[in-house]
Amino acid sequence: MALRIYNTYTNSVEAFKPLADSKVKMYVCGPTVYNYFHIGNARPLLMFDIFRRYLMYRGYDVRYVVNITDIDDKIIRSANEEKTSTAEVAAKYTQAYFEDCEKLGIRNPDVSPKATDHIDDMIELVKKLVDQGIAYPAEGDVFYDVKKLPQYGKLSGKKIDDLKSGARVEVDKRKKDPLDFVLWKAAKPGEPSWESPWGKGRPGWHLECSVMSMKYLGNTFDIHAGGVDLIFPHHENEIAQSEGATGTRFVNYWMHNGFLNVDGEKMAKSAGNFFTAREILEKYKPEVIRMFFLLKHYRSPIDFSEERIHESQQALSRINSTLANIDIALKEFQPDAKKINGSTIINNLREQFLAALDDDFNTANAMAKIFEMVREANIIMSAEQIQQRDLEALLRIKNTILEFNEFLGIIESEQNKISEVEQKVYLDILVEVRQKLREQKNWKLADFIRDRLVEKGIELEDRKDKTVWKKF
Repeated sequence: MALRIYNTYTNSVEAFKPLADSKVKMYVCGPTVYNYFHIGNARPLLMFDIFRRYLMYRGYDVRYVVNITDIDDKIIRSANEEKTSTAEVAAKYTQAYFEDCEKLGIRNPDVSPKATDHIDDMIELVKKLVDQGIAYPAEGDVFYDVKKLPQYGKLSGKKIDDLKSGARVEVDKRKKDPLDFVLWKAAKPGEPSWESPWGKGRPGWHLECSVMSMKYLGNTFDIHAGGVDLIFPHHENEIAQSEGATGTRFVNYWMHNGFLNVDGEKMAKSAGNFFTAREILEKYKPEVIRMFFLLKHYRSPIDFSEERIHESQQALSRINSTLANIDIALKEFQPDAKKINGSTIINNLREQFLAALDDDFNTANAMAKIFEMVREANIIMSAEQIQQRDLEALLRIKNTILEFNEFLGIIESEQNKISEVEQKVYLDILVEVRQKLREQKNWKLADFIRDRLVEKGIELEDRKDKTVWKKF
């Protein structure tokens, strides 16, 4: 089955045909580095990285670019709140971004361009649009004239005549049309700025992505991805300014992931349900977070809750337990893995897994096939006697899951695993420390250790003479 992708541009699932055979150029809108990225931001970063790795698994040579917006209104506000410079804020949270991505198992892009490193390129694009009469200066700002692009709104499905100034569009008397958007912002006192033909200023957010994507991928490239909230106005404006400048189609396939809610509500600091990826990673293993996202189709909305995470944790435990049991069953069995074909059922499940991913990257259906493999393995291992053909099937299941894990990233690597013996040593030490704290009547810290262990599935029982721990 050929790879098919839902293209937001056409509102349909299409056969994927890259511009060049076996080569894919892909751009994902990256973070604005004014704070730690939240769990909603983690979804596109993680899912499109897995998609990129799946493309590579399928034999494509992928050039993958994820930008870093390091100058923006939010960064300026954050710098004012932290009483520091925008450069220091951007540097701090850029480093945190890469740290958290590494913890989540997100591989580095081929290029991670920063907006402030491409100011000259941005000025050149704005000059080109002004020279073509598509953009116009106004008191140090430069605006894009949307009426010069009759097809403005073709990505989002919005029509110029239907769009009115109001909640989404700031009223500015200097604009020819309320819908015109800013390409270059005039400098304000105390804000970072760069020299330009229109005076000191800084680039608009939409401009940054157009320039950086085209610089590293060309005027036309294969895939542009991001959250569904970016379709309008961000991606719409990217199309306008890029195609206005080049006269050619900007992107062939637009991929957008669905919203993430928390306990059924939109995530917001004011609602008290705002969680950074860093906070979540303090409570759960990265493999659990990856499983949580994989169990839903990337275009579907997803609800983040303790219950859903717990379900993902249990699902992952089923896979890990089965793999561990397979190892035990295969302990005395050492066949030539290259000659193992496995059963027809397992081969069919393998093909169905790949077909699900080829069908608009349907990870939910694909993971269902993994769990069917797990079920088959457990049926085999529950038999009173296991024949050689069954052992071969078990090996086939194990190798298949580990093969797919190269891009799924849900099975903890051997070097990161803590052995049962090591785990017992660490837990015994923690229990001993807690006992010392109790003797010193430091109940608060002792309770903290107990509660944190409970979160990790370890229960403590304080007996008369000692404290014992057990997993639950």
